[in-house]
Amino acid sequence: MPDRPLNQTDPLDDFTRREIALNGQTRLVYVAGNGPAVVVMTEMPGISPHVARFARWVRDAGFTVYMPHMFGKDGAVPTALTAVATIARACISREFRALSANASSPITQWLRALAAQAHRECGGKGVGAIGMCFTGNFALSMMLEPSVLAPVMAQPSLPLGQAGGMAIDPDELAAVKARMEAEDLTVRAYRFEGDSFCKAERFAAFAEALGDRFEPRVLADESANPDTPMKNPHSVVTLHLIDEAGQPTVQARDEILEFFRMRLGR
Repeated sequence: MPDRPLNQTDPLDDFTRREIALNGQTRLVYVAGNGPAVVVMTEMPGISPHVARFARWVRDAGFTVYMPHMFGKDGAVPTALTAVATIARACISREFRALSANASSPITQWLRALAAQAHRECGGKGVGAIGMCFTGNFALSMMLEPSVLAPVMAQPSLPLGQAGGMAIDPDELAAVKARMEAEDLTVRAYRFEGDSFCKAERFAAFAEALGDRFEPRVLADESANPDTPMKNPHSVVTLHLIDEAGQPTVQARDEILEFFRMRLGR
């Protein structure tokens, strides 16, 4: 399939639109592909053409993508105005705890249920999950669902305004660490060195809490795509990815896909 333009609205017409009811709540989920399931959680301000491109890379690598609508306008090209408005709405939503350092967002319970259903539908060893930016930390909380074997946190940005915060309940964090040790699992995490939303203090906090179960990757700022409206180097596998062979961001993308293959057996 030819590349789709990243500066135009993406109709997402190569995904199946499904209304999935779990835990008393129904959400729209975009599904595509075959093979083990991977839950792709969008960054702010929604499922942009860049996020959809990454989901297609996951699909084309041999996985079934489950990409839930979480906020924003699906397929839209982000603007500064829509980003600010969407973040403001999310910050006051009961589903997200954007400002709390030691609390898990309630939406992670629904996402865990989605992972369990995806595993039942797709089979295989288990499920992968990647969160980005606002949803980055959610991939770690999802490990409370036994089917989640391959969690990836891309520039996890919550809690807002607390550089060393982790946005997960301490008891949940302890349970996740215990599971990782019992099952020999790890979590991958990615950020740009100078990212003002996901700073070194956050990765240091995760490293202290999880030890060698936390596998961080820090990319140099100069490896971020400079030809974007967002000058802060932030979105490792979406907006700031340079889609050229040998680029560090492409290497990060390929490493994530290989992590899914390794853990999920594809």
